[in-house]
Amino acid sequence: MARKKIDQRLRLLQETSQGTLETVTEATDFTELTNEESWLSTTKLVVKPGMLFGKRGKSGLVALKLDLAEVAEFVKARLGSEVEMGGCKAPITTFIVEPFLPHDQEYYLSVVSDRLGCTISFSECGGIEIEEKWDKVKTVFLPAEKSMTLEVCAPLIATLPLEVRGKIGSFIMGVFTVFQDLDFSFMEMNPFTLVDGEPYPLDMRGELDDTAAFKNFNKWGDIEFPLPFGRVLSPTESFINGLDEKTSASLKFTVLNPKGRIWTMVAGGGASVIYADTVGDLGYAAELGNYAEYSGAPNEEEVLQYARVVIDCATADPDGRKRALLIGGGIANFTDVAATFNGIIRALREKETRLKASRMHIYVRRGGPNYQTGLARMRALGDELGVPLEVYGPEATMTGICKRAIDCIMFPDA
Repeated sequence: MARKKIDQRLRLLQETSQGTLETVTEATDFTELTNEESWLSTTKLVVKPGMLFGKRGKSGLVALKLDLAEVAEFVKARLGSEVEMGGCKAPITTFIVEPFLPHDQEYYLSVVSDRLGCTISFSECGGIEIEEKWDKVKTVFLPAEKSMTLEVCAPLIATLPLEVRGKIGSFIMGVFTVFQDLDFSFMEMNPFTLVDGEPYPLDMRGELDDTAAFKNFNKWGDIEFPLPFGRVLSPTESFINGLDEKTSASLKFTVLNPKGRIWTMVAGGGASVIYADTVGDLGYAAELGNYAEYSGAPNEEEVLQYARVVIDCATADPDGRKRALLIGGGIANFTDVAATFNGIIRALREKETRLKASRMHIYVRRGGPNYQTGLARMRALGDELGVPLEVYGPEATMTGICKRAIDCIMFPDA
C-alpha cells in the first residue's frame, strides 16, 4: 500500500474518533462531562479500563451498549477495586468511555518485533475468546531484512471471502508500515471490524520503543510513557523522576527492597546493570536495595540532590547490621568525574551521622576525565568522616568491587 493511502486511512480513523473518547477517574464529574461532550448522552457506550493490563473482558471489566447513567454506575462500582494480573495487584484508577459501534464480524491482528524480525498474526475469530481460539490464528515471520509485500501477507488472509480479502490485506500491510515508521515494538488490535467496508479498530494496545524517542519526537508528540501495571512511584522515586524531567542528563532511581543492605549509586546505564546483575549472580539479589543510574554529565547541584535521596534510602531504619553503598561506575567518556564526585561528597558530608548509625561501608570505583582528582577527594573524605570508605580506579573491576562489598558486610569475620 502506498504511504499516501496509509496516511489517508490513519487520518480517517483519527477524524472518526476525534472527540469520541473520554477518560474517567474518581475526579470525573459526569454532569460536567455531559455538558462538555454531548455525544455521551445521545449514543450507546462502551466502558473499559484504560490501564496496562489484559483480559479485561474476562474479568468483567468491559460493558457494552450502556447509556451514560449505566456507565456511571458501572464505573462507580469498580473504581478503586484491586485486580491481579501477572502476579501484580493494583487498583483500577482509570476507565475509557467511547461510542458503541454495532458490528457483526470481529478480527484479530498483532505485530511483535524481536532481534531477527517481526511476527504478524491474524485471525478472523477475534474477541475476548482469542486465546481459546488460538488454533485459528495464522502467523507469518518477516525477517528484518525483508519488506512487507502481498506475498508475505497472503497466508494470513487466504481463507477470507474474496470481497474483503484485498481490503484486509491492504490494512495489514498499512498497519505494519505504521508499526515500523513509528518504532512500535508491539501492537495488537483485538478486535477490529469493518465499518462501511473499511477496517476499524475497536480495541487496540501498543508498545513504543522508548529508545527511539530521539528520532520520533515530532511524530510521537507530547507522549507520556505510563508506569507498568501495579507500579506506583514512592515519594523519593517521584522526586528523582521530577529531577530527571528537568535536566538534559539522566537520573534514574528505583527502590527494590527498602530493607536491603546493598545500595548503588552508579554512573552509566551499562555499569548500573553490571553492578545489579553481579549482586544477583553472587546470590544476594534479595539484599539489593535499589537500582540507580546517573549519566549524561549532570551538574554538581543535580548530583547533590540525587545523592541525598539515595543515601537517605540506604540509611533508613538501621538494624545494627553492616550495609554497603557502591559509588562510581565504569570509565567515563566525557563526564568530569571530579565534578560529579563533588556533589556526592557534599551529600556524604551532610549525611555523616546517618552513615555511621547504619554502619555503612562505602566502595568507590571510577575512571574517566579527572578521575584521579575525584578519587583523591573521596579518599580524603573517608579520613575526614571516619566512615569505612575504599577507593579504586579503573584498575579494579566492577564485578570485583561488588564481591568485595558483599564479603565485607555478609562475612565480616572471614
